[in-house]
Amino acid sequence: MSQMGTREIMEIIPHRQPFLLLDTIEELEPGVRALGKKCVTYNEPFFAGHFPGEPVMPGVLIVEALAQTGAVAILSQPDFQGKTAYFGAINKARFKQKVVPGDVLLLEVEIVKQKGPVGIGNAKATVNGKTAVLAELTFAIG
Repeated sequence: MSQMGTREIMEIIPHRQPFLLLDTIEELEPGVRALGKKCVTYNEPFFAGHFPGEPVMPGVLIVEALAQTGAVAILSQPDFQGKTAYFGAINKARFKQKVVPGDVLLLEVEIVKQKGPVGIGNAKATVNGKTAVLAELTFAIG
């Protein structure tokens, strides 16, 4: 699969700016895994208040970016096109390092279990090969 840009991503998931937290999908195996990328810039609206003088990407937004990556993997399956993937749970979340302006965040989600419209994905966000966030994400398709 060739690289997928913002326009193609928005054909799969319903997120829009300023809450679309993916720039590209680098790799996609529908229903199996996706690798996304987010280039973190100082112009992100959340940096104005998190934290003045020491901009840090909020961990919950990194988890959301991972969830959007997983949603692309799930919703790219023919049975789920046009649907929305909702959070069912966030488990085992671990925050290993800060993400700051200038970082390129690689977002990888592997779908490890799916039964009907509910599933679980193992999610990992990295910067320069170093783990920033790990989590287990449960989704429900609606």
